[in-house]
Amino acid sequence: MSNKIGFIGSGRMAEALLKGMIKTGAANREDILISDPIGERTEYLGAEYGVTTGNGNRDVARLASTLFFTMKPQNMEEVLQEIKDDVDDETMVVSIAAGITTAYIESYLSDKVRVIRLMPNTPCLVGEGITALCLGKNGTESEVEEVKLLTGGMSKILWIEESLMDAVTGFSGSGPAFVFLLIEAFADGGVMNGFSREAAMLLSAQTFLGAAKMVLESDEHPGRLRDMVTSPGGTAITGVHALEEAGVRAALMNAVTEATKRSRELGMDDHNLAALMKESVKGKHEIA
Repeated sequence: MSNKIGFIGSGRMAEALLKGMIKTGAANREDILISDPIGERTEYLGAEYGVTTGNGNRDVARLASTLFFTMKPQNMEEVLQEIKDDVDDETMVVSIAAGITTAYIESYLSDKVRVIRLMPNTPCLVGEGITALCLGKNGTESEVEEVKLLTGGMSKILWIEESLMDAVTGFSGSGPAFVFLLIEAFADGGVMNGFSREAAMLLSAQTFLGAAKMVLESDEHPGRLRDMVTSPGGTAITGVHALEEAGVRAALMNAVTEATKRSRELGMDDHNLAALMKESVKGKHEIA
């Protein structure tokens, strides 16, 4: 069996994945195949990383032992229709398409194909992401370990139930946008109090980075870490009081909840559209 790794779709997350694989030695650049209708994008990846381009979707699906779906969700049905007869029974299919379930992908492929669904976030682009993973009906712990090996250079992996994938999209998937807003606002506070924009942004971003690292490495509850900073009658507790008065805690909880709700809505829209397209194609075949 080949050790080829195929990508259908060549966007930024595909680039982050293949870059991480090459950097960590999880894959050899000559074993990576990419297809995408946007020729300029595949040409760039071929020149930048030395991976193989120029193959069509069917060729990539036929040659790859691990096949990544990194196309846009709205293109999933079309791609599955195209490659369904080219995916080997032993192929591991890994999808990062938001809102597309493992069951939906499995419905087009052989009963033996292993399907894994990932939800990475954009910090994967700098090797500090978090990726949620769930398994299809044929998935086992060995597939989890294989995906960890391939993606370990770009993110931590959290194995979850598929029912939580919409919440992951609204939480860690959308979360960087919320954090970027907070970093920007924090920096604005620095500018408001006399710092240059450059200095304020450095102070803000590094403070968030350092605080997050303390949470991950100290094994302390964030509330305990906060108590270490907020001395009685001091500056930090005064600022915390201002944040509580403004409802920042509730606002962030609501942001995650609303983003999760929207993810479910988009997933239903995508599935309804895909189902209609599938029925339309089926109907045409029956008429023919």
